[in-house]
Amino acid sequence: VQLQASGGGLVQAGGSLRPSCTASGRTFGDYVMAWFRQAPGKEREFVAAISWSGSSTYYADSAKGRFTISRDNDKNTVSLRMNSLKPEDTAVYYCAGGGPSYSRNYFRSNYYKTQIYDYWGQGTQVTVSS
Repeated sequence: VQLQASGGGLVQAGGSLRPSCTASGRTFGDYVMAWFRQAPGKEREFVAAISWSGSSTYYADSAKGRFTISRDNDKNTVSLRMNSLKPEDTAVYYCAGGGPSYSRNYFRSNYYKTQIYDYWGQGTQVTVSS
């Protein structure tokens, strides 16, 4: 599956952005999806994940209460609504997809690991100014 991310940008602290990712090539609903981010000089870190149907979502502590992940399987898209943005949210944000063969329990236990995602978008830059 090919993933194309868009919707990043420059915003002031306290503002909002909604990057999204469009998939092509395979049945989108067969894949769990996630967002990761990577700031300069830091390792890629988990932000949010969503199950195949969207019934289950998971968040990093830094994202809870401010970010919302959602998906539209008819439109082959996954989005990340980000509110109350902080300068420390500045990073390149990557969408990722994986696991047509995963069980629910496996995904529930491993959603935050980069290793379970086989497909990655090119990233979209999010910059939050203070």
